[in-house]
Amino acid sequence: MPLTYIYLFIAVAAETIGTTALQASNQFTKFWPSVLVVIAYAVAFYFLGVVLKYIPVGIAYAIWSGLGIVLISLIGLVVFGQGLDLAAILGLGMIIGGIVVIQLFSGSATH
Repeated sequence: MPLTYIYLFIAVAAETIGTTALQASNQFTKFWPSVLVVIAYAVAFYFLGVVLKYIPVGIAYAIWSGLGIVLISLIGLVVFGQGLDLAAILGLGMIIGGIVVIQLFSGSATH
């Protein structure tokens, strides 16, 4: 796996941590989750910025946001008890499918 994709996965993980902390911060009324939001998003944007040197912004953002949506949906389900109906599950499946199509067939994605 190229280093670029490792940086992208770090950005996705940091964004996912930041968004999870955002939910836990209770609209920034809890101090430590709020601090984690700021730190995690800073890390996420730093690594996303590094990735943009090598992958076009549209492709990088599609992967970053798509994986983030899927991961946050799963965390919402498991950690926060937020349900997913059939339409949500199908939509998440389409997001994953879109990422797979980009990776397998797009000449724009770095391999």
